[in-house]
Amino acid sequence: MDVMQSQQVQPASRMPVLWGIPLAVLAGFAIAGQGRINGALASRIDDGLAAALISFGSGLLVILLASTLLPSGRRGLRAIPSALRRHAFPRWYIGAGMIGAFFVLSQGLTVTVIGIALFTVAVVTGQSLSALLVDRIGLSPAGRKPITGMRIISVTLTIIAVIWAVSPRFGRTDDLGHWALPVLLPLAAGFLMSFQQAMNGIQTVHYGTPLAATVLNFGSGTLALVVIWSIKYLTAGPAEALPGEWWYYTGGALGCVFIGLGAWLVRGLGVLLTGLGLIAGQLLGSLALDLIFPAAGTVIAPATWFGTFLTLGAIVLATLPWPRRVRG
Repeated sequence: MDVMQSQQVQPASRMPVLWGIPLAVLAGFAIAGQGRINGALASRIDDGLAAALISFGSGLLVILLASTLLPSGRRGLRAIPSALRRHAFPRWYIGAGMIGAFFVLSQGLTVTVIGIALFTVAVVTGQSLSALLVDRIGLSPAGRKPITGMRIISVTLTIIAVIWAVSPRFGRTDDLGHWALPVLLPLAAGFLMSFQQAMNGIQTVHYGTPLAATVLNFGSGTLALVVIWSIKYLTAGPAEALPGEWWYYTGGALGCVFIGLGAWLVRGLGVLLTGLGLIAGQLLGSLALDLIFPAAGTVIAPATWFGTFLTLGAIVLATLPWPRRVRG
């Protein structure tokens, strides 16, 4: 079945940006918290891949429990086989969680090489550009959204703002080849994230709840990480002993918030506005964490503040009812 036809089975409802955008920002806060927790766990056990697997696995348990206890969750789980049988959407959409697994894997492979600042810029650049594309082709249940001049300006402003916000964390390097190739992984991961959000949004339409789409996301992502971690275990051995502190294992629950809210918001806001809200929330959440719970190497400079709030300005520009001059 054609993707566009499958999306027309149940039209998505419009969502007021006045409360949709704050929810997207809240989901971005969850990303920042999850990243800090997973990073701390990875450092504690000296194994980023194992930390990612623990995060995905715990998230799968949380969302399965919620889906079992809530009536809407049970209805959503029962709707999965029916949606697959009638080919409501391409079946490979249920593997959208593997994009999340790829994101986590790229983080573990490249952050130590290029640094968290450059990693963040690469992810945001890829995500912002692909959000324009996904909205333009109408892949999300929100339908086609034109590439207007103001949307292009908003995306460009967002990328500039993120570079500005994280610029105090850039390390000194004169070797372009040192980071030019590794940066392609987070760039690709960010580019694919918009497609993941669109696929989750389409599934949410047909399941009637984001809970079922979130279950499948964590299920496919966990499966992919189990396979990769098993190979690593056989070749490099186990990680360090797991810590006893409970908060090391809350990253998966925060991931459920991010995936679930994102899948729900894409239906009404579209991929670009949802993505910009997530980026703003991630920067604001990181800033709050650095202020309240500063980690080693934390840098908060005027550029951090100005770049973060410039990102909020980019969201405002994208939501205002500017006259449309469509590109493409």
